[in-house]
Order: sequence, then C-alpha cells, then structure tokens
Amino acid sequence: MISANDPKLKSWVEVPAGSDFPIQNLPFGIFKTKYLSPVAGVAIGNHVLDLVYLHEHGFLDGLGLTPGIFNQNNLNGFLALGRKKGRDVRNRISELLRHDNDELKGHVAAREIALIPMREVQMLMPVRVTNYTDFYSSEEHATNVGAMFRDPKNALLPNWKHLPVAYHGRASSIVVSGTSIHRPKGQIKLPDSDSPVFAPTRKLDFELEMAFITCTETKLGKSVSVDEADDTIFGMVLFNDWSARDIQQWEYVPLGPFLSKNFGSTISPWVVTLDALEPFRVEGPGQNPEVLPYLRSAGLRNFDIQLEAALKPADGEETTICRSNTKYLYWNINQQLAHHTVNGCNIQVGDLYASGTISGPTPDSFGSLLELTWNGSKPVTLSDGSKRIFIEDGDTVVLRGHAEKDGVRIGFGECRGTILPAV
Repeated sequence: MISANDPKLKSWVEVPAGSDFPIQNLPFGIFKTKYLSPVAGVAIGNHVLDLVYLHEHGFLDGLGLTPGIFNQNNLNGFLALGRKKGRDVRNRISELLRHDNDELKGHVAAREIALIPMREVQMLMPVRVTNYTDFYSSEEHATNVGAMFRDPKNALLPNWKHLPVAYHGRASSIVVSGTSIHRPKGQIKLPDSDSPVFAPTRKLDFELEMAFITCTETKLGKSVSVDEADDTIFGMVLFNDWSARDIQQWEYVPLGPFLSKNFGSTISPWVVTLDALEPFRVEGPGQNPEVLPYLRSAGLRNFDIQLEAALKPADGEETTICRSNTKYLYWNINQQLAHHTVNGCNIQVGDLYASGTISGPTPDSFGSLLELTWNGSKPVTLSDGSKRIFIEDGDTVVLRGHAEKDGVRIGFGECRGTILPAV
C-alpha cells in the first residue's frame, strides 16, 4: 500500500468537507502569485504548498532531488524523474502535512511562507505538452455519433473494437483552466447549399474527457506494453476538447478532424497522480471480440471517477447538463499507450493523451452537446429556462471530476473555459 493513500490520515491544514484536495490527494501543479514567479506546488485543502520553499529549506532532504527542480514554469523536469520518484516526494509531503507531525506545523515562519491560500495564486499550465493524442475510447459515444451520422444498425466502424482509434492533435493550443477561447471560423457546408461558406462555427461543442500525462522517454522503435504503461504514466487531468461540429462534418473525410479541433483544448491545472487514484481502480467493460495479444489487459485497469459538465450563460446560473464516469471507457489508458507505441512510436515526458468524449449508457450521461441535443433536435433546458442546442458566445463550460471511497474524496478541481465572439 502507498503510505500517502491511507484513508485514516488527517492533516493539520484545514481541509473543508467535500474538498477535492485532502491529504490523500496531493496533486502537483504550477502557480504564481503577486510576489512569486511560476513555481511548482501541491494542493492541500484551500491552500497551495510551495515546493521550492520546502526543497530549499531542507524539508525534502534525502530524496535525491536536483537543485532547482521545482523552480520551473512547468513540471516536465520533475516528471522526468519518474513515477517512483514522484511517489517518494508525495509520501514525504504527506508526512509533513500529517496532523501529528510538527516538522512544518511547528515551524511558524516556514509554515506561513510555504502555505499559500488558493485565492492568492494563479494556476498555470502544469506541463509543457510535447505531443498530444486524442483517443476515441468510449463505446457509447462512438455508437451515438455513428448512429447519428451513418447507420444506426452499424454505428461502429469495423476496426473500432479491435484497436483504440485516435488522431494526433495540436499541442500548442492546449490551455489551462480559466483561459477564454474565441469562437473559431472555418468552412461550413450548409444542408441547402452546394458549396461551402466561410463563417464562425454555428455548432460549437464541449467534450467531457480525461487525459493522462507521461513521465518517461522511450527510444524510437521501442514499444510500451500494457503492463509497462503503469510506470510510464504520472497522472491525470480533466480535459475539454472544444469542437466545432459543422466545420468537423465538412472537413473530417478522409483524414479526420483539423480546424474543428485545433483552435483550443482546456485542461485542469492540477495533475492528480496515478498513485492517488490507485484505490479507485475498477474493471472495465468486457471486450468482445477478444483483442489481439498486445492489447490484452488483465486486472483493474479502469478508474471509478465521477464526471460532470455544467454550462453557465453570461448572465445566468450554472446548470449541470450531464454526469458520466471514467469507468465506462471501453479502452483503458494502458491499452491506449500500448497501441500508440506498438509500431515503435517514441513517447516523451509531458506527452498528453486524451480519452475522447466519455459518455455513459443513459441520455443524461452523454458527454457532449452533440449527443445531449442529438445534433440539435432536442434542446437542453437550463435552470433559468433558456435553451441550448450548442454553445453560445459568453457561455462558460465547467468540467469537474472526483473519485470517492472509504470516506476519501480525490478530486481534480475545475476545468473551466468561456467562449468569446469570433475575431
């Protein structure tokens, strides 16, 4: 058992009921304040623990950390030390924060400097995303889209249950929660027209996803097996892959999404470690037909993470419009990485791999407006009585996620973005 995961642990730092960040979580992120340039930190309750201060003042001695490892504007250098080193650091931070440990608690000056209220910090991109791949791993989502645009009787393409389908996305336009996104423009083919027009998208959508981040580099030609993937993945974040459905429908044949996706994707700022998620592993859906040997995955490879998406109009209240769960994913993260590298594709520290939209088996668990409104035929009613088919200018979409078991709640914070008019 990982010591930092002990459900009996309590912290001397106050952790409000229902917080995403109890002592059993301790996710890593990058933050700055009015007085601090970007540095690494850990979330605990409503505070951020400054890892640069802890490291420079001896609280992390004995862990073999290189000088300045946390004094960076991204976590890539720390991630490159590997999952085991991340576990050692997290376990040590857990010790420092335990209610019966006075090392930091009893050092008043250190405590006041190192522990910063979240209201005083600005969260930044946690990693420098080197490469970005977007999978298509939810059977329910793939079936819904296939039924909508192809043939309801043959919604899944022949390859879908044999391999984790994916495409390479744009890393440079991934932004941290709180960053606004301008409505994208592109070519749209209207139903009653023979030729496309150039215009802002009329069908802007969100996608409720999760993503994992790798902490290892491999050489070109080497593959990562399903079993090796656990040591290659550092942690996970929430992910909103904004989508322009009308641009997508016109452009995606034959090579897949392009301008409909690369204008922006939003991630949550805290990287929740795979270690913190270990207690929430569950079996995934049964896979039939049996997959090829390199994709066979025994044991508990999925995670029971409750997800939700909310929509808030510019001058209105927030309305939760769907609830889903990571456990519905047909292809788990180990299989995703194994397939990604089976051809010898090399991976890098900071690579981000998104799940694709995570939809569940019921209409209220569909993870996009495309599905919730069935391509605009069934508008969603918000709490103020207004309706949405797709996202309007001024709307804010907020994704949230947490896992809960044995009285412990491990959350991801918010993944929030507001849509601005096209420019």
